[in-house]
Formats: sequence, structure tokens, C-alpha cells
Amino acid sequence: MSEALVAAETPGTGIEPVPGVSGARQFWRRLRAQRAALVAAALVALLILVALAAPLLTAIEGQDPTSYHPSLIDSARGGVPIGSFGGIGGHHWLGVEPQTGRDLFARLVYGARVSLGVAFAATVIQVLVGVVMGIAAALGSGWVDQLLSRITDIFIAMPLMIMALALLAIVPSSFPRPVLVTLVIGFIAWGTIAKIVRAQTLTLKGLDYVSAARLSGWGTWRIARRELLPGLAAPVITYAAILMPVNISIEAALSFLGVGVKPPTPSWGQMLTSADVWYQAAPQYLLLPAGALFVTVLALTVLGDGVRIALDPRAASRLSVGTGRRREARATTKGEAEAGSGKGVTETGEEGTA
Repeated sequence: MSEALVAAETPGTGIEPVPGVSGARQFWRRLRAQRAALVAAALVALLILVALAAPLLTAIEGQDPTSYHPSLIDSARGGVPIGSFGGIGGHHWLGVEPQTGRDLFARLVYGARVSLGVAFAATVIQVLVGVVMGIAAALGSGWVDQLLSRITDIFIAMPLMIMALALLAIVPSSFPRPVLVTLVIGFIAWGTIAKIVRAQTLTLKGLDYVSAARLSGWGTWRIARRELLPGLAAPVITYAAILMPVNISIEAALSFLGVGVKPPTPSWGQMLTSADVWYQAAPQYLLLPAGALFVTVLALTVLGDGVRIALDPRAASRLSVGTGRRREARATTKGEAEAGSGKGVTETGEEGTA
């Protein structure tokens, strides 16, 4: 009964239903119509494939991310790699790291595993905690809603970087740093998604199909699982896609500040920590991790925007600033031209009749 009421109530509420196969096909058709989103998705898929295949790729190259090669370093010049372009060659595809001689390609692809893995795991934790807190606040009694909302406000007001720096500084170094960074980001920065879920749940629970489920004797969490979660899928997926590039940037910033991932575990942010003093002698040492971060964050941002538009096609793309005015100007010009040609035909017809 409630599923029938979804179809009846949804058009008037502005909340689109979440059908099964047809909804997935419709989403894919809308996403496929956005070329920028498709290119971004291809880049993200390629980055994930490179991260997963890091052991295979480094085995093909014959290197690993932790082995030192002092013979490839010119100690008389302060540790600059020997050879042109930072020691690029058949055995070291992207050259070697200054002072240590570690292979840059191996460290870059293994760094992708850390950066993408931390960002993805932290996003999953944020989504799970945010969804549970948001639904509990919206479906709970008045004092429960007030308590959980105040807790959420506290976490939103927390300065993430300062809290992360403090927590990462006091935890023993024996604790795995990628796991620690994931937990710190995930359990601190969930407040915004909890607010979004709470607001959307308050809207959904006032609809007739939710009231019908409640009158049928369903429990609160059964209603949340069967009736509310499908309606929350679109905003949650959209915000999760936006969180991924943010979390990658946070992990890189923490590693750059020296409290994130520690050597010898490679990370793009950690590679940038000591690369700033080598940008003249070995520029690829700085440009490679910086370029990888830039491409990854840009691709995830564009993909997140594409997912948002595909789930809610009425929303205008933030990346299409100015295109609406140009389309409007072209439409106005075209309309004036058509009106002018129509006027000429009318006048000619009148003259012919006279």
C-alpha cells in the first residue's frame, strides 16, 4: 500500500521516487549525457585501477617503494638524482627520490592506495554515522532530537584540522597511521551529512505513505529501513561524492604537516612534505604528487557534480556558470530573427494582395 502512495504523493512534494531498474537506467542516461562527468568517471576508474594494481605495476618495473638506491644519488651535489630528468630510465620510469634514491613511480602508485583508501573509508564512516544520527534525531522524541542535534552542532563547529592535529599528535606512533587518519576524519566530520539526513527525514516522514506504514503497525526502524532510506539515497550519494575529494585533501594536508602517514609508507601529501626544497634541482619530485592530487580532486569534484545532476536533473550544474546566459542570448537572437523573417513575409503577402 505504501509503495502505491509513493507514486501518488511524490509529484506534488518535489521528492522523486526511487524506482528499481528503471531508476538506475534513468540515472545512467542522465549521467551519460554529461561528457565532463564521463571523462571524470574514467579518470577516477583509472586511478582506482592503478591503486589496486600497484604491486603488479611495480613488479613489472622491478622496483618497490621502500628500497634505497644510494648509487643513483649524487652526494656531492646534496643528494640530487644522477642523470637527466631526475634519473628517468628503463629501470625507474619516473626517476628517483632525492637523497634516498627511492623509486618515484612505485611511491606514487602506492601513495594512490593510501590517499584513495583513506578518503573512501573515511567517507563510508561519515555516511554511516551521519545517516544513523540524522534518522535517529528526526524519528526520536523531542528531547532525543534536541540532544542529538546539539551533539551534531558541536561536531560541525569543531575545527577539523586542529582536532586532527591534536589527536594524531598524542596517539602512539605504533598505531597504523592510515587507519588512524581514517578514523579521525570519519568520526569528526560527519555533522553536515547528519544535518542533511535529518532535514530530509523530517520531510519524508510527513508523507502519506509513511503514515500508512505507521498505521499498519510497522516499527520505527522498519519504517526507516523500508520507507525512508530509499528516499534518502539521492542526497546521501550526492554528498558522499562531494566528500571524497575533500577527504583526500584533508589526508594530504595532514601528511604534509607531518602528523599523517609516516615514512616509509608512501602518501602523496607526505611526498610533498620534503619536495618543496627540491623543485629546482628535481622538479618532478614536487610536480608528480601535486599533479596526482590535483587531477584526483578535480575528477572527483566533477564526477560528484555529475552524480548530483543525474539524481536531481532540475538542479543547475555549478560548473556551467554563464552558459545559461549564452543560451538565453542565442535563443533571443534566434527568436528575433524568426520574428523579422515572419514580418517580412507578412508584409510581402499584404503587398501582393493589395
